[in-house]
Amino acid sequence: MTAPIPGTRRRRWRVPVALLVLATLAAVAGWPVFVRPQVDPLRRADAIVVLGGTPYERFDVGLELARQQWAPELLIAASTGLDDPRMDRYCRTGYPFRVTCFEPHPWTTRGEAQEIRRRAEAGGWRHIIVVTFTPHVSRARYIVGRCFDGELTMIASPSRTDPVFQAWMYVRQTAGYLKAFTESGC
Repeated sequence: MTAPIPGTRRRRWRVPVALLVLATLAAVAGWPVFVRPQVDPLRRADAIVVLGGTPYERFDVGLELARQQWAPELLIAASTGLDDPRMDRYCRTGYPFRVTCFEPHPWTTRGEAQEIRRRAEAGGWRHIIVVTFTPHVSRARYIVGRCFDGELTMIASPSRTDPVFQAWMYVRQTAGYLKAFTESGC
């Protein structure tokens, strides 16, 4: 019988323990960015902008803010496509305020931010309310802020809180941040 090499047991645990420590650090660091991002108090603005995607609840949040007259105009990024029948409720229904929908080109947050810049320049917007889902708030603030020189009020629509979704959002939003950091300008 061969005697175990001294320290072998300890070495076997180093990698799993190191991975556990890294995962814990990532979870703690990501908490204020992806789970509890900075949202801003509401105040009147020139426009409400709802960033696209699913689930659709964020569009309801934007409509409710417009109904409450936080801004005279609602701009919706129909990133699921203008031919999406569910978007008809938002884009093709008459409201007592102006509603405009657009497809971002490219279909990314950056594409949405570029369209926001064009609309802001044309409309003279100095302050906008931006609605997106909770894990996307911080990254959206960064990307939209690179294209829009005015004041941003960021609002989070509710999103899933289950661990699998949260883990996916950590990965997806972190990758999106890394991409955004490598891009210059708007």
